[in-house]
Amino acid sequence: MQLLFSSLPLPPHTFLPTFTAFYGCHLPFLITPIVLFYLMVVLVVVMLLLLLSVHQWRHPKDKPLPPGSMGWPYIGETLKLYKENPNSFFANRQKRYGDIFKSHILGCPCVMISSPDAAKIVLVTKAHLFKPTYPPSKEKMIGPEAIFFHQGPYHSRLKKLVQASFLPSAIRGSVSEIEQIVLKFLPAWDNTTLNTLQEMKRYAFDVAMISAFGHKQDKEINGIKQLYQCLEKGYNSMPLDLPGTPFNKAMKARKLLNETLRRLIKERRENEKQGGGGGLLGVLLGDKNQKVDQLSDSQIADNVIGVIFAAHDTTASVLTWLLKYLHDNGNLLEAVTREQEGVRREIIEANRRLMWDDTRHMPLTTRVIQETLRTASILSFTFREAVEDVEFEGYYIPKGWKVLPLFRTIHHCADFFPKPEKFDPSRFEVPPKPNTFMPFGNGVHSCPGSELAKLEMLVLLHHLTTKYRWQVVGDEDGIQYGPFPVPKKGLPVKVTPRNI
Repeated sequence: MQLLFSSLPLPPHTFLPTFTAFYGCHLPFLITPIVLFYLMVVLVVVMLLLLLSVHQWRHPKDKPLPPGSMGWPYIGETLKLYKENPNSFFANRQKRYGDIFKSHILGCPCVMISSPDAAKIVLVTKAHLFKPTYPPSKEKMIGPEAIFFHQGPYHSRLKKLVQASFLPSAIRGSVSEIEQIVLKFLPAWDNTTLNTLQEMKRYAFDVAMISAFGHKQDKEINGIKQLYQCLEKGYNSMPLDLPGTPFNKAMKARKLLNETLRRLIKERRENEKQGGGGGLLGVLLGDKNQKVDQLSDSQIADNVIGVIFAAHDTTASVLTWLLKYLHDNGNLLEAVTREQEGVRREIIEANRRLMWDDTRHMPLTTRVIQETLRTASILSFTFREAVEDVEFEGYYIPKGWKVLPLFRTIHHCADFFPKPEKFDPSRFEVPPKPNTFMPFGNGVHSCPGSELAKLEMLVLLHHLTTKYRWQVVGDEDGIQYGPFPVPKKGLPVKVTPRNI
């Protein structure tokens, strides 16, 4: 939820400078702070009345807004959201108001969607009426030309290119590279206490670098790694672009990262005859659609950064939960180990390395990953914005309102997943009902890298379960948000060699 802070309106202490700058005049010197406070209160009340009158004028009488509460003026229900925790907040309102309800959080009027059919309408059937929306600070950090922030022909073009980089036919050759990363990491974990989330971030980042830049190791790659890590530290900070703030440092790193990527793009363009170097960068450089202009360096850089961002934190969070659930379900861990030992025997008998086809013969491990994606629901919801006044399921959604399909609420609905709080991979022996399982989103803006994410999980679990065991350190249980839900303190564990 920290991702959303930047959508808050101006805080009170910035009101006076903003007022002065906007209107080009100064308030009288003799106005005391208490008088200024009352003036601000009056101004807020007047603005609210104006907004209410405009809203009532725009609101069709025969189409009600969804049920729900807009909370207090200005702050809405934001304080309740943080007091309860996001999952309880949404679940309690669903029980009270139904599958479609309104609220006002983080400075935005919102409509929450918690039924599969309604989510399909927003994300698939009428996706053109609901555009993806992100706080402006996130667009600045990732880059305004990234695929996440667009609709229409440009988005369609990029989606085809990105998908081409992550289709099974494209990533099957990456198994050996991913395996090499795993084999580099695991020995360092031997007899060590480590922070699972941080180690998984390191692993997922190295895989993301391969997917973005291919196997060719340019001289700029190490610099890109360091600059991206500086950028990431400020990603969830308050968007205060003042000297010394995390956001300011991140934006400086973003500028340097852009310059470094442009140098790399120039080098690869000049060496184009030798191949684009692989990865998404190679695909974007190789796009030569004669009907449209060649992608600019800025467009390529923004989308490469976007792919690294998308492939990093989310995958690391899921991997952390995987280790948590396997640790807490010893019988399941042993069953997964037996499956992986069977794969291992075939590999040894054939005197070869792990291959793509091996990962297609891990049904139990795959179901464990699916159940982890459902139970943890790293992507708890997604943001859309109504691009025009919309009539939706008998309700009225005004233009500009945010619309949130609640993936976690759907994933934890007993109607679709009996005993939803129980970790039970066997439930995926039968395919789930349509639109009830959306760990990677749905529709034209769904995650194109889902197959790569599952592949890196399978490769890691193959080696980890057959060679090691891990014990959670400490007795603190629970969830923390940063911004994705993960076990408390990043799940500290002690890793030891497995007794065979």
